[in-house]
Amino acid sequence: MAQDVIEHRGKIDWIEGSKVHVHFISMSACASCHAKGVCTASDMESKEVEVDDFSGKYREGEEVNVLMRRSMGFKALIYGYMIPFLLVVLTLFISSALFTSEAAAGITSLAVLVPYYFWLFHNRDRFRKSFHFELQKSI
Repeated sequence: MAQDVIEHRGKIDWIEGSKVHVHFISMSACASCHAKGVCTASDMESKEVEVDDFSGKYREGEEVNVLMRRSMGFKALIYGYMIPFLLVVLTLFISSALFTSEAAAGITSLAVLVPYYFWLFHNRDRFRKSFHFELQKSI
């Protein structure tokens, strides 16, 4: 596996034309640790991705590897975490200067996330085209 690729093992749920829907469990590095039962840091999350596949060589229920370039992972990190964080902090500083109430400044800084996430949702098709996943048969 190349250094610039993120890989997750998954299972094909269903195939709809050239769209393959793959379900996988995303685990943090410590989720596979033997002490995860007593640690609150372990993180496992069920995810589903839609992958374009025109080869027709995959079948429902088949185990596959979902591949994504690491640069796309950083892009997702920026849109999902960094931009919202910067929006909240920047809005908090500005609204703190404008309002005398800390509660109003805090509510305003959190309220700025509503239009941002609405914008993300509204542009989901454009993001879907820019985030490209690939499939590989599991060994």
